[in-house]
Amino acid sequence: MKAYLITTGIVFALVTLAHILRVFAEGPRPAKNPFFILLTLLVAGLSVWAWRLLRSPSPPPPRITASEP
Repeated sequence: MKAYLITTGIVFALVTLAHILRVFAEGPRPAKNPFFILLTLLVAGLSVWAWRLLRSPSPPPPRITASEP
């Protein structure tokens, strides 16, 4: 699970970075597109979510109790 969260966190962070670099490369035109802004915020949120899940402590394993006959 840890490898998955690291991978998705990096991939979504790179997509967010590509969106930001596209705004600098093409000027403010992409930033005026609501769909572009929505997707940028969505992938940024998914990246943050993956990193937060990675940093959160994992739950303890379930306890197995012996049943009485």
